[in-house]
Amino acid sequence: MFTKWLTENSFKRTAAVMLSASLLMSGCSLLPKEAEEEVLPSITPPAISKKPEYEVTTTTLETKIQGVGKLISMKEETLYFTLDGKRLKELNIKVGDKVTAGQVIGTLDVDDLKKALRKAQLSFQRDEATMKDTLKKKDTMSEVDFQMAVIAFEEARQALVDQQDEINKASITAPFSGTVVQLNVMKGDLIKAYDPIAIIADSSSLVAAATMTQDELKGVSVGMPVQVDINNGGSVTGKVKQLPVIKDDQNGNGNGNGNGNGGANGGQNIERPEDFLLVELSKLPQGAVRGTPLSVNIITQRKENAIVIPPSALRTIGSRTYVQVVDAEGKREVDVEVGQQTATQIEIVKGLQPGQKVVGR
Repeated sequence: MFTKWLTENSFKRTAAVMLSASLLMSGCSLLPKEAEEEVLPSITPPAISKKPEYEVTTTTLETKIQGVGKLISMKEETLYFTLDGKRLKELNIKVGDKVTAGQVIGTLDVDDLKKALRKAQLSFQRDEATMKDTLKKKDTMSEVDFQMAVIAFEEARQALVDQQDEINKASITAPFSGTVVQLNVMKGDLIKAYDPIAIIADSSSLVAAATMTQDELKGVSVGMPVQVDINNGGSVTGKVKQLPVIKDDQNGNGNGNGNGNGGANGGQNIERPEDFLLVELSKLPQGAVRGTPLSVNIITQRKENAIVIPPSALRTIGSRTYVQVVDAEGKREVDVEVGQQTATQIEIVKGLQPGQKVVGR
């Protein structure tokens, strides 16, 4: 009997424990789930950029003025006819031809002038016969009548000379021995007086010629050293030989390549050596010819062992010019005095020594 009571009591206790556990579990399931904790990515603070540092160095510092141009001949001439409105009958040259002094370059068609001259010559023969008769009758003529007859005869003679001069203008010749470097006409063209026909040049007297404005010419003088880069001819040295002649009508805009003829050539510009800055070259590259493009660098200032820093290391506040020097003790400001300046380097004439380090911006 006692055993049965113990068994029943044990069963009841076990059932109660299981029921309590079941209720506890069901109660927990009715509670809201706790939110999972968000995992934030780690944030790396940005690195503070370090300003560049430059070493103070020495170099040969040059201040240059640049220009462009070409090779020209110091001895060249533009040829033109002074007779207007005639056709080009003969053309005896082409570009590149060698010519000799006095060689006929071309002639105009002046057959009408020649016919008029022949007719005037026949008429003058009658005038000569009349004049001979007048001279025989001089004593029987009044002084006035005789003088009028002489004047008429001389006018007829002068007319013949003038007509012959016009015919002579129909031909142009080479002024010196050289090369035809430019030709502007063709056989049969209608020629206008003073229009450029051809350019003859002496290829043995080539110089570098640069086109430069008045502003670019500031600080340039004869004798300054020049570095000349010739297309396909390499680099050669030289010196300024001549500055261009600036004309009043250019209003300060360039050196101008006018012809100086007041527009007599129909507005076409004739280039002359005096229109350019001329550079005398130490030597001519092999195969150099007139018209070869080139560039010039005129050295206006040159200093050996100049102390230099890059432009980004120089600082200014008002009238103060300074740099930041960095050394074992840290950074400090140092006032400096500036000399020459180029696009990539600035000369420091006072305040720094080679080997120091400066901070850029």
